[in-house]
Amino acid sequence: MLLAALDYVGVFVFAVTGAIVAGRKGMDVFGFVVLALMPAVGGGTIRDLVLDVPVFWTQDTTYLWITLAAASATFIAHGLLQRVHRIMSWLDAAGLAVFSVLGAAKTLSLTGEPTLAVVMGVVTSVAGGIVRDVIANEVPLVLRSEVYATAAFCGALTYVLLADWAVHAVWLGVAAAFLVRALGIAFGLSLPRTRQR
Repeated sequence: MLLAALDYVGVFVFAVTGAIVAGRKGMDVFGFVVLALMPAVGGGTIRDLVLDVPVFWTQDTTYLWITLAAASATFIAHGLLQRVHRIMSWLDAAGLAVFSVLGAAKTLSLTGEPTLAVVMGVVTSVAGGIVRDVIANEVPLVLRSEVYATAAFCGALTYVLLADWAVHAVWLGVAAAFLVRALGIAFGLSLPRTRQR
């Protein structure tokens, strides 16, 4: 029950981040829906295809309706959201934290493989955003932002290490991912880069 509720929240939040990008690019309402879908269901779709299990939104179309609702709401309110553009970073951090844990939890329950669970946690939380940014003709956020995939890794790893604690592992994993991402946003922390000449 808790995981399902978190999943719906994560889909809504990530859908809003995709729709915000569509608004920034001046897209029409269809563009809002497309870019909302990418981060909302893209990473989970890739995860399920890799694990060779039914893709989650084909089994429960609620995910699609949530995405449509998020895209529509963002289309209506995009002027306001553009004026508070930093909200996207925090919404994205929340979605990242939730999806990193949910991806790891689903993978661990299906395979029992901790390493694969951590990898799929990262894939679930970042792959859809990569597709979103490519469609929007932007350098993917994961390649240019402060400790982005690192935060997803921390969340997934925390969950896997504490999985026997059930509900506590979920919340601690989400908290770990969000904290790392929040520190990156607040202090501009990033992984080492090459020097530009």
